[in-house]
Amino acid sequence: SPSLTRVSRDVDNREKELTHQVHREILIRSLDSVKTLAPVLICAMKISVQLLAQGKKTEEAAENRNYLTQRMTDEINEIVRVLQLTTYDEDEWEADNLTGMKKAQNAIIGLLRTAHDWLEDPTAVIGGVGEKSLRSILDYALKVAERALPPDRDAIRKMVGDITATTNALCELRSEGKGGTPQAQSLARGIDQKVKELNGLVGRAIQNVERSGVQQPAHTVSGRVEQALKWLENPGFDDKGLGSQAIQAIVDEGRRLAQFCLPAQRQDILGLCNEVESLSRQLNDMCRRGQGNTPQALAIAKNLSQKLQELKKQIEKALVTRVVEDFIDITTPLKQFTEAVLAPEGTPNREANFQDKAINLSNFSQRAAQTARNVASGSAPNKRLAEGLMTSANHIESLTPQLVSAGRIRLTHPDNKAADEHFENLRKQYSDTIQSMRNMVDEAVDTVNFIKASEDSILKYTALCENAIVNRQQQSMVDNTSNIARLANRVLMVAKQESDNSEDPNFISRVNRAADELQATVPVMVQDAKNVAINITDPKAISRWRDSNRSLINSVGEVKKAVSIDPPDMTSLYISAPEPIKELTPEADFNDIFSSLDDFMPQTQTRIDIQTQRQVPQTQTQRPVVTFSERTDYAPPRPPPPMAGSAPPRPPPPETDDEFEIQFPVLQPNQPIMMAAHDLHLEVKQWSSKENEIIAAAKKMALLMARLSQLCGGEGGTKKDLIACAKAIAEASEEVTRLAKDQAKLCTDKRMRTNILQVCERIPTIGTQLRILSTVKATMLGAQGSEEDDEATEMLVGNAQNLMQSVKETVRACESASIKIRTDSGLRVRWVRKQPWYQY
Repeated sequence: SPSLTRVSRDVDNREKELTHQVHREILIRSLDSVKTLAPVLICAMKISVQLLAQGKKTEEAAENRNYLTQRMTDEINEIVRVLQLTTYDEDEWEADNLTGMKKAQNAIIGLLRTAHDWLEDPTAVIGGVGEKSLRSILDYALKVAERALPPDRDAIRKMVGDITATTNALCELRSEGKGGTPQAQSLARGIDQKVKELNGLVGRAIQNVERSGVQQPAHTVSGRVEQALKWLENPGFDDKGLGSQAIQAIVDEGRRLAQFCLPAQRQDILGLCNEVESLSRQLNDMCRRGQGNTPQALAIAKNLSQKLQELKKQIEKALVTRVVEDFIDITTPLKQFTEAVLAPEGTPNREANFQDKAINLSNFSQRAAQTARNVASGSAPNKRLAEGLMTSANHIESLTPQLVSAGRIRLTHPDNKAADEHFENLRKQYSDTIQSMRNMVDEAVDTVNFIKASEDSILKYTALCENAIVNRQQQSMVDNTSNIARLANRVLMVAKQESDNSEDPNFISRVNRAADELQATVPVMVQDAKNVAINITDPKAISRWRDSNRSLINSVGEVKKAVSIDPPDMTSLYISAPEPIKELTPEADFNDIFSSLDDFMPQTQTRIDIQTQRQVPQTQTQRPVVTFSERTDYAPPRPPPPMAGSAPPRPPPPETDDEFEIQFPVLQPNQPIMMAAHDLHLEVKQWSSKENEIIAAAKKMALLMARLSQLCGGEGGTKKDLIACAKAIAEASEEVTRLAKDQAKLCTDKRMRTNILQVCERIPTIGTQLRILSTVKATMLGAQGSEEDDEATEMLVGNAQNLMQSVKETVRACESASIKIRTDSGLRVRWVRKQPWYQY
């Protein structure tokens, strides 16, 4: 405990000094886990020692102790790894191959000393900490091998197999009391040497993966769609198969999710998956034949892009349905399991009830964890949320069997206070983790879609209630109305979260009013349902329940309407189609033109003509009235003269987007900086820069970064040009940050505002680093190929990629928050999406 207290204090102080928000979040998360796990581990060790001293079964207690020890070790290793980081890659995910390999290597390094001491001690205990450390090293090495390149993978697996066989032989000798024999000591020295070689193989495998630059598909459906669309825009470009792999990953994700959907939704998703896979196969075949840029290939790419967008929407819709169904009630499985554990001795069917409730808890945990993973990869809006969901899902899956084991110990030893305390600690940890998972899932899915899916589920359970009434099934009536009440409470919870997250008083008032109305209908519906269940043939009770349930459904619809953002009314901007032009003869056309000019006759002239007519003889006034078009002595009216001193109206400013498209260079292979600029180019070119300074500044940055790539590649320019270009990029970075912060200040959505500030706060720092690195690179011009130049280029590439990714995330965050800008702020930023290329 004193050591953990000192470590916590030191890490807390260090966390405040870190400049990268992601690193701070990882440290805080790991440190909180260590603080939570420490008392649980102490309690697990206490119960294990007590049971061992009493000569009772210790399998469950030992399993709990080992699990918690491993969890704490992993968290501490993660803290050490993050504290050693000096840079941050914006595209790095915890699930990345390279990140996972480095984590495994860090764990191996932490276990080497313990394994070495065990090998050096002939009298060491079999199955003790030393042997477990050695076998953990082998497990981590296999994890590295799974992500390594083929030659390194084979070498690591062969070495692990040799060490495993030799270790088994050594353990057999020591178990027979022959640990001090020359044969055993020779085996121990050989294992020690091979472990060192294995550590070298692991390090070399990581270096080879890092140098290869092989990209893997993104970890979310949105990221994979983005990778696929980037390839489909130019199928002839060789992206090393990344776009094709991303498409296949989307198809695999859709098929995996379809297994948990209703039949109609399953058919839609599977049909789209088959279409996407077929089109992708056709396009890949054409690209292999060198026909990637032919009209036929571009037509397939266009169709494939549209199908991918449709599949993405279907996946998101299915995910919302799964969230509604799987997280409808997260308390009942744990509550029933706890009641089964705490059942007094002598309770009928005590053991069978425990087994049943343990299975229910395990099944619920598996469903919830799987849905959380699907949401993380399918609809999580940012990396923080996606990785948080993945971590929570892993913890729930690993914690559930430990909770069941702790429950078994408590059931077997009801009078043991340590067992009771141990079970309560794990129960609380499970409850907190599942609650945190549900909150993150709610944040990840769209609120309006969630309420709509909940409304559909309420209608489904309402129909089941009607069937229960017809068939006089009281228990079915109770179960289905309970689900309706739970869904209504979930809608209330989400509405409350939206209200707390907003600073718009009108929005808050509207949502709270709708939520209060819904909250008032729930107890009335529940009470009426109870009356129906008591007397399911009473028509008056059934009628009252139907009325109250209808009121509840209407209130859910009002909540959905309250949290929805109404699109602007565009009816007043409707332009009717022009009337078809009639074909006329020249004379008819001429007469029609001048017949419309009768109204241009001055009114004073008309009155004079009337007075003249009164003065002439009657015979003259009986002549037919001659219209203006029939008179030949009048010319068309002269237009009014221009105002003195007035200038002609200024023509509208030219649209700069076309210029932006023309100026951007063509992407070529082996241009990592140009590739980063191209990624930002693809993101911002879908928006018009008219009345949108953020898009204009981001487009400028993409052009400048493309120019920087050309200068670094020696395509013209001098050292002075390279330094000036880097300076311009740094200034543009500060401009993007300023504009993003201005928009964040006026955003009424707290989560969106925080997201904007987090993604844009690192842009100036990265821009300044780019300026410094470019200056270093400028001194290397003319000396390409040297070790110093390669190192400077590598650092510059990583920095440029981070900068472009940060600007891209800032643009997305600002666009998402644009609908939550205060209307009285006076800020005018128009987000006008251009027509996508695949819809032309």
